[in-house]
Amino acid sequence: MWNIGLWLVAVIVVGISRWVYKWRNPKCKGVLPPGSMGLPFIGESIQYFSSHSYEGIPPFIAERTARYGGLFKTSILGQPVVISTDPEINYYVFQQENNLFQCWYTKSASDLLGEQGLNVHGGAVHKYLRNLVLFLVGQQSLKGNLMSEIDLITRKHLDWWAERGKIEVKEAVEIMLFTFIAKKTLGLEEQEALELREHYKAFFGGFLSFPLNVPGTAYHACLQEEHESILKRRTDEGALISWLEYKSMSFTNMVINETVRLANIAPGIFRITLKDVQIKGYTIPAGWTFVVCPSSVHLDPNKYEDPLTFNPWRWKGEELHMGSKKFMAFGGGVRLCAGADLSKMQTAIFLHYLLTNYRWKVTNEGNVIRKPGLIFNNGLHIEISKNQGEKNIRNYCLR
Repeated sequence: MWNIGLWLVAVIVVGISRWVYKWRNPKCKGVLPPGSMGLPFIGESIQYFSSHSYEGIPPFIAERTARYGGLFKTSILGQPVVISTDPEINYYVFQQENNLFQCWYTKSASDLLGEQGLNVHGGAVHKYLRNLVLFLVGQQSLKGNLMSEIDLITRKHLDWWAERGKIEVKEAVEIMLFTFIAKKTLGLEEQEALELREHYKAFFGGFLSFPLNVPGTAYHACLQEEHESILKRRTDEGALISWLEYKSMSFTNMVINETVRLANIAPGIFRITLKDVQIKGYTIPAGWTFVVCPSSVHLDPNKYEDPLTFNPWRWKGEELHMGSKKFMAFGGGVRLCAGADLSKMQTAIFLHYLLTNYRWKVTNEGNVIRKPGLIFNNGLHIEISKNQGEKNIRNYCLR
């Protein structure tokens, strides 16, 4: 009896040992990238999702890049994963969409997006759905009625903010954007949109956060001067922003580019391998998750001088191509964000009216962290009111 017990224990120990060995050494027809698969089932999920300061490259990524290089393996949420911090590899992955790679989401995200969501489909179906979205929010629509609609709803919500006096910025901006998009795409009235938004709060957590332009800084003065000059050139003071006026907002565009570069709202861009992929001498097996890490490129001192400093002037004279090797805030390749132009226009119009018609001050800046997406622990609270009369602009904009 004693011998049988020892034999059973030995079998269990050997079985567990083999299972752990297989977990840590996945099957591969070539050489896997370096890295660690972590604990069985859990992998390195705890380390990946640990909260940390929003400044700089996430410690999980920085530590492993220093140890293994720009391509390494790990396991997150029970899924074998390869993470890239190499801009050349990232660009290659975007160009191989539907050939070697395909868009991938966790099960929870896929459930939220639905089986027929734009982000779930690939190939011809994705192209068709993307064209439908671009028909609604692409450049031609923005030049037409869409721009005036954005203008009017922005004015409306800013007036509401001023009437209330005190608002939490992230919440207020989310409501403004959500009600507009819900009306445009689903035909929902404001109250219906607000009710729908309650079901999406968790999904939107950290997704629409961006730094608030603070009065008294050099770039604030440059922004205000740019938008005041637009008003001075007008014959009709109450006119909506025109397409030509929007395209003249060169410094505003620089501020937006720098904001999305530094914010790195998306912690990673996820793909799945459709077949075994050979990259730089390594083999990534079919069915593995591949994660492009934008922050590792956007905060690379070899790509951007003093990358942790908010410096809009770095974009002066730059011919920016969304989805390039050094700028991937909106993704890349055939999956380049269809709403990129819309989001930039909304932000520019919002800044125009905020700067020219209102004054504000931050009352509670809150604590910004990543987990791994951006989170405002205590919100971002401001006091806001309408301007009374003319306001002098401190003209110390760097030319």
